[in-house]
Amino acid sequence: MAIDVSEIQTVEHDVIVVGAGGAGLRAAIECSSMGLNTGLVCKSLLGKAHTVMAEGGVAAALANVDHRDHWKVHFRDTMRGGKFLNNWRMAELHAKMSPDRVRELEEWGAVFDRTKNGLINQRNFGGHRYPRLAHVGDRTGLEIIRTLQDHGIHQGIEVYMECTALDLLKDGDRISGMVAVWRESGRFIIFKAKVVILATGGGGKAWQITSNSWEYTGDGYCIAYESGAELMDFEFTQFHPTGMVWPPSVRGTLVTEGVRGEGGILVNKEGKRFMFKYIPEKFSPETADTIEESNRWLAGDKEARRPPELLTRDVVAKAIRDEVRAGRGSEHGGVYLDIASQRSAEDIKRKLPSMYHQFKILAELDITKDPMEVGPTLHYFMGGIRVNADTQMSNVPGLFAAGECAAGVHGANRLGGNSLSDLLVFGQLAGIGAADYINSLGTAPAVDNRQVEQIVKRATDILNRESGENPYLFHETLQENMQDNVGIVRNEEDLVNGIKKLEELKKLYSKVKAVGTSQYNPGWDEALALRSLLITSEAVARAALIREESRGAHTRLDFPNESDEWQNYNVVIKKRLDGTMEVNKVEREKPSDDIYRIAYSTLEELEAEVAKEME
Repeated sequence: MAIDVSEIQTVEHDVIVVGAGGAGLRAAIECSSMGLNTGLVCKSLLGKAHTVMAEGGVAAALANVDHRDHWKVHFRDTMRGGKFLNNWRMAELHAKMSPDRVRELEEWGAVFDRTKNGLINQRNFGGHRYPRLAHVGDRTGLEIIRTLQDHGIHQGIEVYMECTALDLLKDGDRISGMVAVWRESGRFIIFKAKVVILATGGGGKAWQITSNSWEYTGDGYCIAYESGAELMDFEFTQFHPTGMVWPPSVRGTLVTEGVRGEGGILVNKEGKRFMFKYIPEKFSPETADTIEESNRWLAGDKEARRPPELLTRDVVAKAIRDEVRAGRGSEHGGVYLDIASQRSAEDIKRKLPSMYHQFKILAELDITKDPMEVGPTLHYFMGGIRVNADTQMSNVPGLFAAGECAAGVHGANRLGGNSLSDLLVFGQLAGIGAADYINSLGTAPAVDNRQVEQIVKRATDILNRESGENPYLFHETLQENMQDNVGIVRNEEDLVNGIKKLEELKKLYSKVKAVGTSQYNPGWDEALALRSLLITSEAVARAALIREESRGAHTRLDFPNESDEWQNYNVVIKKRLDGTMEVNKVEREKPSDDIYRIAYSTLEELEAEVAKEME
C-alpha cells in the first residue's frame, strides 16, 4: 500500500528535544531562551519523567555544610568513583558548573531543605568526600522536574505528550528531523528540525529486575545508532545495591541511597551487619577516603562520616550478592536494610517521607518499624551516545544528547547524586551547542519523503502480518536472557551465550505481530520498543565481551582485576553498512597536566591547595 506523506501531520521547529526529564527540560529551556523555536516530545505525560524517581539529592560542591568542599574535590571524587575512565573534560565541566545550576534552580523556585543558617542543606552520599547532595527530603528529583516545568512553560516551548520517537531523518549527513507516532491514535507525525537533542534516559527494561519504569527501553540509543551515531561505554551498567526484592508489588523499586545516608544499615538473615567484611583490603585511589572512614567505624569511632554501607555502589551491590550466594541472604533472595533501629520514627518520616509513604501504601510495610528486603537492581547506564564534551553534539551533525542517554561523565561507575547535576549541566550545554550549530548552518536541511515512507512502513508491518510472535512474550524472553547472561557479574561463556540468543531474537523480531488496529494498541507500542531493547541489549553484551578486565560496574569473573592497558581505552560501537554492529577499542583523549594532577592528588594535598585558594 502506497503511503501519502502529504497526509501525515507535519510540524516544524528549529529544535526538537526528545525526552522531558531533567536533561530534556533544561535543554529546551536553554534553546528557547536563545530564541530558537523549540518542540519537546515526550513518550509519557509531562511530569512523569524518570527524573522524579531520583530521591537522594543533587551533587554540587556548594560547601554549605562543610566549607572544605570545592569543585576540585568533587571532580576528584567523580574520577575515582568512575575508576578514572570518565571523560576528563566532562567531569571537569560537571564539577565546575554544578553549583551554579543548583543555585539557578533555587532562583527558579526550587524549595530545598535548609541548614540552621538558611542555606541549602547537603547530605552525605556514597563516594562523596563531604556532605554534597542538596536535597528536598527524598523527593529531590520530583522537585527538580516541578521547578523546570514551572519555569519552562513560560518559555514558549511546544510540548507533544504521549508521542513516541521512531527514527531520525537526515539530509545527507545532517539531521533534518524525526518521525514519531502518537501513542493514543496511532497516527504518525513528522517533525522538521535543524537539530534533535536526545534526552531519553537509559534502557533498564531489558532486564527483569530494574528500578526503571516502562519508558526506559533505550529509544535514544537505538535511533542515534540507526542514524550513524557512535555509542560508548555500554559495558558499564550500574546495579543499584538497594532495590526492593519483596513483596512483588514493589519488586525492583529503588530504595534511595539516602536511607543509608541517614543511618540505615545492611544486615543478613543472621542479623549481622556484614559490610565491614567487604571493605577493600587495598587502598585503591577511588575508594581510599571511604575505606579510611569505614575503618574508623571498625575501630569504634562513631564520629566517622561514612559507615561501610556508603562505599561505592559497585562494592555494596557485589557484597549483597556475595552474602546471598553464601546462603546468608533474606528469605526472598536479598538482605535487610534497617533504618528503624537507627533513627526515630519521627526522623524517618521527616527525612524520608516518600520512602515511608510509598512502602506503607504499596507494600504494607512500615519502615519506621520493620527492615526492608533489598538487593541489586539494574538502575543506570553510564554508557550512551558519544558526544563532544563542550557542545554535546554527536558525530552526526545536528544530533545532540544529554543526561543518561549520553556517555562520558561517569566513567565506569556513577556516584549517587551526580546524575541530577549531570542533567542540569549538560542539558544547558546541549542547548547552547544546538544554538551555535544552527547559527553556523548555511542552507536549512530538507526532509526526504522516501525516508518517511520507510519508517512508517517498518512500523505498520507489525500490524499487517497475519500471524507472528507475541511482543510481550518476546520481551520476557529478552529480559530473562539479559538477567541470566549479562547481569551484575559476567564471564566469556555467559556473554557468548547471551549474544547467541540475542542473534536468534533479532531474527524472530522480524516476525513479531501486534494484534488489533493502530488506535489504543499497547501491544503495538510494546512491539515498537523491542527494536530499541534489542540494540541496547546487544551493545551491552558485545561491549562487556570485548572489555577483558573488571572495572567499576563491569565485573568479569574470568578477568577479575583492573587492567592498566584498558584504562586507556573506551569501547565504541557503531552500525556497519551491512547492518551489523561494529565494536572497537578506541584510545581515550589525554587530560591536561593540571586536571590529571587534581585527579591523582591525595586528599591532604588537595585540601591544602583549596585552603590556600580561599585565603
